[in-house]
Amino acid sequence: MPLQVTKTFLPPLEEYLAYVRQIWQNGWITNGGPFSVQLEAALKDYLKLDHVVLCNNGTIALQLAIRALKLHGEIITTPFSYAASVNAIIWENCQPVFADIDPMTFCLDPAKVEACITPRSSAILAVHVYGIPCDVQALADLAKSFGLKIIYDAAHAFGVQVNGSSVLQYGDITACSFHATKLFHTAEGGMVTCSDPELAQQLILLRQFGHIGETYYGLGINGKCSELHAALGLCMLPHLNTVIAQRKKAFEHYCQLLTSLPVQLLHIPSNVTYNYAYFPVVFPSPKAVQQVCTLLAEQQIFPRKYFFPPLNRLPHVQGPSCPIAENISSRVLALPLSHAITEVEIEQVCSIISKVLNTPYSALQT
Repeated sequence: MPLQVTKTFLPPLEEYLAYVRQIWQNGWITNGGPFSVQLEAALKDYLKLDHVVLCNNGTIALQLAIRALKLHGEIITTPFSYAASVNAIIWENCQPVFADIDPMTFCLDPAKVEACITPRSSAILAVHVYGIPCDVQALADLAKSFGLKIIYDAAHAFGVQVNGSSVLQYGDITACSFHATKLFHTAEGGMVTCSDPELAQQLILLRQFGHIGETYYGLGINGKCSELHAALGLCMLPHLNTVIAQRKKAFEHYCQLLTSLPVQLLHIPSNVTYNYAYFPVVFPSPKAVQQVCTLLAEQQIFPRKYFFPPLNRLPHVQGPSCPIAENISSRVLALPLSHAITEVEIEQVCSIISKVLNTPYSALQT
């Protein structure tokens, strides 16, 4: 079978069917059913968060965050992310302003963010790229100095900790994706989290058409999570620590084989507990990336140019040049990583990379 950039973890079918049978028995499919409420509570406990609001996907989570904070004008964001990050800004009638990234963490460079702040700036939308945390303290200081809100897109950062606490607790609101490709997933889904109870209530209202029962409080949208999706999340959560351990083992095997090559590997700060969501490699040149992709494809192995193109170069976005992000984007490749990948498969990938970079594979094993 082809080896894809990731493989979705699915819990034992009987575990999920046990929940499905209960859904069939009580007939409660959506609209804040018992499993949705149970999953919100379980996530609060697992992640040690104050408020969790489930959503039907991670993009809606970002849009709810922008709406709840009543943002307008310019939102400073990163060019190095998936399109959802910038699409949510535009969809909510705000203007994305791109600041360049730090070449080591791939996250927003606070100094570049400060240079982008204008009287029209209302917020910073930062992404914990590949699950590596942004410089949360520097961004918090900027936000305080200039009166800005902070939204974190933590689509990659579920389970990540900084100094022993969840990275999801930072900023005014953090949005997560629970898409099937993510470490923790509900097939499709997401959540928003914050520490302010009034803001959490506003997020709940926005998620469910702006009303509770027959009382309407304002404009809202359908951002609810179904019971079927929540049930899958409840099945996933007990397996998550095992999945992370399996991914960590694969991540470390890649590191062992690739450290001696002329490539840049992911730097995990010493104060960060990582979730091993991705294994990105920055190659010496775009040509090397293409050669690796071609040879891997011949063996039915499919990494991903993650992220390419940079968001400031999307056809529906007009952004200034961000040289660091554009350079990294042209040379980065996310290698296959999952709970199920084997050492033999990892060694096959590394053998092909070593061939392209003219490094004897035997040297990687010593």
